[in-house]
Amino acid sequence: IAFQTEYFQIPVVTRAYTTACVLTTAAVQLEVITPFQLYFNPDLIIRRYQIWRVITSFLFFGSLGFSFLFNIIFLYRYCRMLEEGSFRGRTADFVFMFLFGGIVMSLFGLFANIFFLGQAFIIMLVYVWSRRHPLIRMNLFGLLNFQAPFLPWVLMGFSLLLGNSIVVDLLGEKRLCKIWFSFFLCRRMMFDQPEDPDYRPLPRQDEDLQDDEQQN
Repeated sequence: IAFQTEYFQIPVVTRAYTTACVLTTAAVQLEVITPFQLYFNPDLIIRRYQIWRVITSFLFFGSLGFSFLFNIIFLYRYCRMLEEGSFRGRTADFVFMFLFGGIVMSLFGLFANIFFLGQAFIIMLVYVWSRRHPLIRMNLFGLLNFQAPFLPWVLMGFSLLLGNSIVVDLLGEKRLCKIWFSFFLCRRMMFDQPEDPDYRPLPRQDEDLQDDEQQN
């Protein structure tokens, strides 16, 4: 019961995405599905209508192990902090950022030849959070102190030391400026309507009744 209560206290977007990633990895681990059914393949998406690959390529982080735990912890931590902080009460905006970022990453994934985009998406979330909190001091394993905006680059260096490719990290970082600019530009165009200088609000009904009483 305590776990259930804690689980449903997680913000809805973070809860849904984290759960989907864990269930996808569990299904692969139990051999219910295989990674070949999940990876990003434009030919199969377009020609064989395997549309689910657009989504599942963001849900799989490899088999159970250190890499999976590392990615899930960062996903849960920074996704939740964004949803409870910068996007508190703005779930629609948060979902819009997810969709827009996912679409842009998928497009660049075509040229970078990346099969699974989940790690790049996590780097995107970390990047957004770090830029929204530039004054926070971070500490890596008690060895390295730095400001929050440098966190994505520190993670990229850590990934490089482990012998991993940094193409995915760069995909999640370098495109964020354009994503954020487009995100706020589209949001302003859709939701922030310019004021009309000739607009005059209609009188309220109670004001009309008061005027009538004064005249009588």
